[in-house]
Amino acid sequence: MTWLNGLIELPWWGYIVVMLVLTHITIASVTIFLHRHQAHRALDLHAIPSHFFRFWLWLTTGQITKEWASIHRKHHAKCETAEDPHSPQIYGIKKVFWEGYELYRAEAANTETMQKYGHGTPDDWLERNLYSKHNTLGPVLMLLIDLCLFGANGIWIWAIQMIWIPLTAAGIINGIGHYWGYRNFECEDASTNIVPWGIIIGGEELHNNHHTFGTSAKMSYKWFEFDIGWMYIRIIETLGMAKVRKIAPKMTLSDAAKRELDEASLQAIIANRYAIAANYARTLKGTVGDEVERMRSNAKLPQIDFDPVRQMKIWLKQDAKDTPEYDQKILAKVLAESTVLEQIYQMRQELTRLWERSTLTRPELVKLLQDWCSRAEASGIAALQDFSFRLRTVV
Repeated sequence: MTWLNGLIELPWWGYIVVMLVLTHITIASVTIFLHRHQAHRALDLHAIPSHFFRFWLWLTTGQITKEWASIHRKHHAKCETAEDPHSPQIYGIKKVFWEGYELYRAEAANTETMQKYGHGTPDDWLERNLYSKHNTLGPVLMLLIDLCLFGANGIWIWAIQMIWIPLTAAGIINGIGHYWGYRNFECEDASTNIVPWGIIIGGEELHNNHHTFGTSAKMSYKWFEFDIGWMYIRIIETLGMAKVRKIAPKMTLSDAAKRELDEASLQAIIANRYAIAANYARTLKGTVGDEVERMRSNAKLPQIDFDPVRQMKIWLKQDAKDTPEYDQKILAKVLAESTVLEQIYQMRQELTRLWERSTLTRPELVKLLQDWCSRAEASGIAALQDFSFRLRTVV
């Protein structure tokens, strides 16, 4: 009966380690190859790692590259709308978490999605005659390999391999990653960072960062965040088998503030608009807190069932068009009771004109920027003055 143990006999914990290693390779293949390389073209891959990832995904998921890339691109293009293939804001968190794979299969059958969003994906002999044509053969072969290597233990190892991506990618990232967590940036959708350490799901846990900077090969942004997928990419790049095409811009400040802002300043502000919006909310948080306390003591704070300081910080991060209709009604009530909050909010929304699509010329936008800074510095609000001075140092 020793054949039940397979060619490799391990202690009980050894099989768990093997399972974790195998599933982690699959996660790395999804995030590096399917997501960052194929769907977003954030990096170029040498043929060796590219073909390895494609082969491994065929073995462990039966995944067809064109389907995955097409559905993910459509998700970004139609995020949180009725056309989004798997938004919990539309379908509900339970359906996306538990039936995410079914939603994926339904969208994969949509020929229009494949034609519109599937451009640039592999179309070589292997893809046409093996990976796409016989995609179910890979998992069957993986089962035979697991049985041969680990005997009876190979059955449960294989089973976990098969549910790993439907659970983590379809369920956790597509579901929880648009429902629960923290947000560094108030981008146009409901994406969240689930945890700041992207290890178990290869960096995909930093989903709000990703939706804010969709073409970035790096998903971590703040100093305390860690993206293990980015670490692997850097290793592959060091070996000369990858080339990073783009990462999220990081706002840098010069030592001296510009007295007269120019087009270079404008371009730097536009490139870092999400970071600037977040910085604005953070800088004005103390002023907001003081004003809320003043309103509360004067019985002028509207009756609301959430923390007004925390909510105001969210509103100050957002462009007005991204604030939900229900929130807009509450915000209007709050602003009606405070000229300070009204001024702070309106000044924030004026910044939006600098980076939204506009018919204004660059010189006209520079003039708007200069005028904004002048009014902020003359506002008498210390935090607003400080933010304006710092804005003059963005490069």
